[in-house]
Amino acid sequence: MLVLGLVVLLAFKTEALNNGLALTPTMGWLHWERFMCNIDCAKDPDNCISEKLFMAMADMMVKDGWKDAGYEFVCIDDCWPSFERDAQGRMQADPVRFPGGIKKLADYVHSKGLKLGIYADVGRKTCGGYPGSLGYYETDAQTFADWEVDLLKFDGCYMDRTLIAEGYVNMSIALNKTGRSIVYSCEWPLYDWKVEMPDYPAIRDTCNHWRNYYDVYDSWQSVKYILDWTADHQDILVPVAGPGGWNDPDMLVIGNYGLSFAQQESQMALWAMMAAPLIMSNDLRDIDPRSKEVLQNKHIIAINQDSLGMQGYRTTQVNFFELWERRLSKNRLAIAILNNYEIGYPREFLISSSPTWKYCTKVCNVTQILPTYQELGIQTPTTNLTVKVKPSGTALLIIAPLNKASWDMDKKTLKKGLFGKWWKKTYAVKNNNSF
Repeated sequence: MLVLGLVVLLAFKTEALNNGLALTPTMGWLHWERFMCNIDCAKDPDNCISEKLFMAMADMMVKDGWKDAGYEFVCIDDCWPSFERDAQGRMQADPVRFPGGIKKLADYVHSKGLKLGIYADVGRKTCGGYPGSLGYYETDAQTFADWEVDLLKFDGCYMDRTLIAEGYVNMSIALNKTGRSIVYSCEWPLYDWKVEMPDYPAIRDTCNHWRNYYDVYDSWQSVKYILDWTADHQDILVPVAGPGGWNDPDMLVIGNYGLSFAQQESQMALWAMMAAPLIMSNDLRDIDPRSKEVLQNKHIIAINQDSLGMQGYRTTQVNFFELWERRLSKNRLAIAILNNYEIGYPREFLISSSPTWKYCTKVCNVTQILPTYQELGIQTPTTNLTVKVKPSGTALLIIAPLNKASWDMDKKTLKKGLFGKWWKKTYAVKNNNSF
């Protein structure tokens, strides 16, 4: 069904966390999905959660072009600390696995022109059972700042649900007090959804990005669950996304074991359409060249990083296809066509049959990003433009109007729909721009 507008949050204030960070979705690497809580360095020294692993990933991010592609954060997840705080109540890294401490690791990562992320928890313990930050928000925030950490992923285990909002807000305040620029990645709504609808305006005021749904697994079923949940709640999620604050559907598992190549393309394309943080969890030391090519695809990354900052949304489900669209800067529109069949051969989809095609009012220029990059050239509303989409695969295209007259006609439609409402609430008022 074509989504014509937003229902729930249009009247809410949607100012972003005012720390000047994450003006486009964060890009980087995180250890969790691939390496989990592997702390047995005696048995598995190359893959355990240690400074050696993160230094190796930092090296690969520079050597293999990840930094140049836009991936800048090397992020530690759970299981890095000692089980005991020091005499001053400060968190400390496990001394065996991180013999130089986190400050040494931060210095190394920074020497590569990259940034370091770290993990903590709003409750009394992390999900892995390590010390949480409850009662230590200011101490931990200052510790991370002293270590020159650049991002904090803040989980929500072992916390009274009635206090979780207060805890996330208090850590945000504590981080800002340090004076250091630290991207704040929250899991607040993930835990609130278990009992009630989260307070998204408050979350956006507090966090730079926020997890909404369960952890991603290395499987297409997991990726599809996240996509379907996001689409089912898009009237709530789309209005609160924008420069400075993003919905986070969790890590990219591209380059691991569970997704076919077409499914890897689909995750990359649809994470870009959702304006999601692009945080990989894989082994950059041993990644298939095709997976690397997908993750470093400059055209897909450009959609994800588009300066307009509007999250894409699902518009149509028809004949086991689903269509997503995302408004881009320079009056462009990105379209993703996902083939939900998981059997058979590439199926043909007539693009001009989709509701989205009405935005090509007179003439437009069409560029195909996936499955292969092609300049499809000038098209008209009557063009029978088709694309073949593999099972579980995605076609990705960009439509651009060719002249002002075409765009002026488009605006009459856009002002009535989701984009016009999003612009007025999320972007135009804040930036004093007209539409």
